[in-house]
Amino acid sequence: MDSIWLEYGWALLILIGLEGLLSADNALVLAVIAKHLPEDQKKRAISYGIIMAFVFRFGALFAISFIANVWQIQAIGAAYLLYLGLKHVIQAKFGKENEKIQEEVKEDAAGKGFWPTVGKIAIADLAFAIDSILAAVALALGLPDSPLGDFGGMDAGQFIVVVLGGVAGLILIKFAATWFVQLLDKRPALETTAYAIVAWVGVKLAVITLAHKDIGVLDHDFPHSTVWTIIFYGVLVGIAVIGWFAPAKSKKTETSL
Repeated sequence: MDSIWLEYGWALLILIGLEGLLSADNALVLAVIAKHLPEDQKKRAISYGIIMAFVFRFGALFAISFIANVWQIQAIGAAYLLYLGLKHVIQAKFGKENEKIQEEVKEDAAGKGFWPTVGKIAIADLAFAIDSILAAVALALGLPDSPLGDFGGMDAGQFIVVVLGGVAGLILIKFAATWFVQLLDKRPALETTAYAIVAWVGVKLAVITLAHKDIGVLDHDFPHSTVWTIIFYGVLVGIAVIGWFAPAKSKKTETSL
């Protein structure tokens, strides 16, 4: 029993770290949307937008919990995470795409009032939340069943991990965004590392899909086996270590800032 909670705790720490890295991009876009507002309104707009997105994210969390075991949804989620992660890894532009997004958002936001800006911030945060929730669900579904029973179509322990990961993402966006932006400035390779982890989590979700009882390509218990657990976390830690020690590419970093 202790080993189960240890695995849950480890998965939650990984998810919080992933949410933190991905939250930096989210925070940058939110800041750009509100950039045209006066300083006092800017802070209020971001706060209101995050509160609204908090409500939307919890709605999405509850909806996803009921469809988490539908293999078609898992397959779509796996394909999307693989596409999202591999696209960024292959492009490896370290912020050029975000710079383009920010410029478009900046032009669109210019001259807009306070409440329209709040609405745009909420929508932007919700869009980012979809990515992080899919990654969280993929990570959580690979965990063994907990003794807490089920919540809808999902194990209650796994659901708690997803909820805590989603909450951590919002907290990190609001309170730790500056630190993560500075970290990405010093270690720009971590941005690609985050998306590499997203792609690897997509592989995990694909394995879960292939082991679904209605598919049967892989043994139903394989996603929870010791062999796959060691492989998954071993590769994940390897990606994180390589990303952490990867040399910074100052020219690209300067271009993207």
